[in-house]
Amino acid sequence: MRPTLALLLALAATPALAGPSRVEQAAMLRDAALAASDALPLLTDLTTRVGQRLAATPAEARGREWAKAAMKAAGLVNIREEPFTMPVWERGAESAEIIGTGQKLAIAALGTSGATPPEGITAEVVYFADYAALQEAAPGSLAGKIAFIDHRMMRAQDGSSYGTNGVVRRAGPALAAQKGAVATMIRSLGTDYHRNPHTGSTSFPTGQAPTPAVALALPDAELLARRLAAGPVTVKLISTPRSNPNGQSANVSGDIPGSGDEIIVIGGHLDSWDIGQGVIDDGAGMAITLSAAKAIKASGLKPRRTIRVVFWGAEEEGIYGGRAYAEAHKTDRIVLAAESDFGADRVYRLSSKVADTGLPLIAEMQRVLAPLGIAPTRDNTAGGGADVAPLGALGSGILELEQDGSRYFDLHHTPDDTLDKVDRAQIDQNVAAWTAAVWLAASDDRPLRTK
Repeated sequence: MRPTLALLLALAATPALAGPSRVEQAAMLRDAALAASDALPLLTDLTTRVGQRLAATPAEARGREWAKAAMKAAGLVNIREEPFTMPVWERGAESAEIIGTGQKLAIAALGTSGATPPEGITAEVVYFADYAALQEAAPGSLAGKIAFIDHRMMRAQDGSSYGTNGVVRRAGPALAAQKGAVATMIRSLGTDYHRNPHTGSTSFPTGQAPTPAVALALPDAELLARRLAAGPVTVKLISTPRSNPNGQSANVSGDIPGSGDEIIVIGGHLDSWDIGQGVIDDGAGMAITLSAAKAIKASGLKPRRTIRVVFWGAEEEGIYGGRAYAEAHKTDRIVLAAESDFGADRVYRLSSKVADTGLPLIAEMQRVLAPLGIAPTRDNTAGGGADVAPLGALGSGILELEQDGSRYFDLHHTPDDTLDKVDRAQIDQNVAAWTAAVWLAASDDRPLRTK
């Protein structure tokens, strides 16, 4: 045990003594976590014992059992599982081949997409340089064809190119089907050049039957684009996922009780896609936030505000857990919410959206996090991660510890989302930042809610 943490334990046991200030306590917690946190051991255990955790499947249920046991071991109380219903989608057989060449294409079916017949679909491919080009296609012009939607996603520290190009995956297959396409292929939303396709959810409007939709690994997407530039191309596509409208997932939570009735919510999403190991997305976020809570609990310090760790279910297929949690807890006094869901690389910037009365608290966080190389917030307009955004819409303050996403989309939603990609020093820096920031918020009483 480092001397700083030992001092906190001693002072917590003797409250009559004049102890360090809240900011000094946060700095001690920061330094102790930076030296060695429990995040990597937790992440190793989760992804080794449980592995991938596809939403509303037995694999995700095993993840919930792991989560409850890990929360108990960390000293959290009031541990509970809150179920909700949702559709289940599971991958089937999948393959693609350029007819006449024998060239196989590396593909992954998109979540919620429809199925081909078992024997597949063989059809001519029509190229679109981007989503805007598909929008310009005439109604019915894709009848009997496979649409291929290209794009150019760029590497960015903040991952902003994902937002710009994400419409290709989210809405492209539905739009192509509306114009007559029997199936859709997209260039993966990724920045790597390995033959690893990036899966992810697509969406079809209510009343529109899902059609087959797959993502191509980037080298294969570029091969297909070159072939199409040279002349007509026909592809045989097989993709046979299964769907069930009556599935069940759940959120898992546990508390470090505070002396008051206000709550801070932190966490990550428990589910993952099935083709990787669920490490970067989002086992890392679970491990980081639980490790931070565990460090605060182990220090013996008593928060004013309850620190609640939530592991949301079924984020990947439509933010079902985040929405269900916000609805179930809309009358709780949740004053601040934060989610870790952008990998395991270092935190480089702090962002927030809180009431003006909370800005001095954010300034305290900035001072304590500066030695970790974390830049201050640009403004007070943070949107939060997918699972906490519904809480923000209800008025909870939002905190973002923004992670370096420069290589995140090399791994995101791919078979390459594996434990060897995690750097211990960087994940410990995350825990140090989360521990300090959460303690400052939990030990404070200034109003944070925006409405």
